[in-house]
Amino acid sequence: MNKLRLNLITLLLFFSTSLTFSQAISTGISQDRLERYDEFVEQEVEQGRLAGAVTLVYKNGEKVHEAAIGYSDITTEQAMGMDQIFYIQSMTKPIITTALMMLYEEGHFMLNDPLYKYIPEFKDVKVATDPSKGLESEMEDLKRPITIAHLMSHTAGLSHGLGQSELDQAVLKTLYLTPHENIEAKVKAFATMPLVGHPGEQWYYSASPDILSRLIEIFSGQTTADFLQERLFDPLGMKDTGYNLNEEQQGRMAILHTYDDDGKLIKADRQTKMSGNVVFAGANALFSTAQDYAAFARMLLNGGEWNGQRFISSKTLDIMTIDQANGMFQDPGQEFGFGFAVLDDLADSKALGSEGQYYWNGAYCTYFFVDPEEDMVSVMMTQTAPFSMYYFAKMRQMVYQAVE
Repeated sequence: MNKLRLNLITLLLFFSTSLTFSQAISTGISQDRLERYDEFVEQEVEQGRLAGAVTLVYKNGEKVHEAAIGYSDITTEQAMGMDQIFYIQSMTKPIITTALMMLYEEGHFMLNDPLYKYIPEFKDVKVATDPSKGLESEMEDLKRPITIAHLMSHTAGLSHGLGQSELDQAVLKTLYLTPHENIEAKVKAFATMPLVGHPGEQWYYSASPDILSRLIEIFSGQTTADFLQERLFDPLGMKDTGYNLNEEQQGRMAILHTYDDDGKLIKADRQTKMSGNVVFAGANALFSTAQDYAAFARMLLNGGEWNGQRFISSKTLDIMTIDQANGMFQDPGQEFGFGFAVLDDLADSKALGSEGQYYWNGAYCTYFFVDPEEDMVSVMMTQTAPFSMYYFAKMRQMVYQAVE
C-alpha cells in the first residue's frame, strides 16, 4: 500500500497532542471518515481504473485533507506527488469567466451587449435548422443577437464539437483539428460556423469561453496569458498555472492515461503539448496543480478577496453563481450560472451537498467545487480519458459524508 500512497498531509492538527477542543470543532470534518476517501482512491488504483490522483479539501479556512495516491505514470511507476501538474481542460472555463467579469467590473461592457459590437464577425452568423445535416443544413437568420451573457451561460447556440451531429463534427474540425495562429484567428474561424439553435433558447455546452478569451484581449489590451498571469496567477500564488510549462514543470506533468479495447488502463499514445502553445484559449488549455486551483477556488469562497486583495466583487460572484440559463441546464437539481454549474435543489440532485454549491470539471477527470454554506473547497485531479462524472460524484460523496 505504501507504494501506491503518498498521504503527505491529513490534517496534522488533528494528530497533534497540542490540539485544542475548540480547534477540532472549528474544522467541522471527521478525519476518520475522510480516510474513506483515500481508501476509495487506493482501491481504484489497485484495481487498475485510475493511475493515481491528488485530492485536496479546505474547510473553515483550514487545509483538512491532502493526499497524493498512486502513480503519475503507470509505465514507470512514478509516484503521484502533491505538486503534480495536470492539464485541466475545461476547468479553464471558470478562470476565464472570472477574468472577464473582472473586466466587466471595470466598465468595459454590459452583460447584454451584443457580441458583434466587439467582434463584428458574429453579426451575420446563421442557425442550422437541422444540425444533423451539418453545413448542408438549411440556414436561418438569428432571432436575436448573441450576447456576452449567452456566451458565459452556454446559451448562445454555439457548439463545442463534442456531439455526434454533422454540425458538431464540423465545429470539431474547425476549432481543434485545424491549426490557428492565435486565439483571434481561432475565434474568427468559430464565427464561420452556424449555430445549433437560436441564442437564449437552449443550454448547449460550447467552446464559447474561447470567445471570452478574445474579449479579454480586446478589453485589456493584453494577451489572455499576460492578463491571467498579472491579475490572477501571480497575486494568488498560482506558480504552476499557465498555458506553457518550463523544463522543471514538465518534469512534474502527470501522464495522460486511457483504456484499451479490453478496458485496461494504459498510457495514452498522444500526450499533451506542454510548451510552444500560442492559442491562449478559454475553453481549455491551462495547466495547473491541485494547490494552485484551490487558491483560485478559495478566493471565490472568500467572496472574491484574498490576502487583502479584492479580485472580484461579492455581488459579481452572486450573479455568476445563480441560474443564468433559465432552467435549461439538463442535470437534475442543477442550474448553470456564468462559468459554473450550481446546485440549487438538493432533493432533485440525489447527491450529498449544499444548495448554492458551484463547480465544474475537466475532460481529463479533474474536478472542483466551492461550497459557501459549509465554507469548503474540494479539488480532485487525475489525468484520465475519457471523461466521466463518476469521480466527481464520488468526490462529493466521500467529502460530504465526513462533514460533522
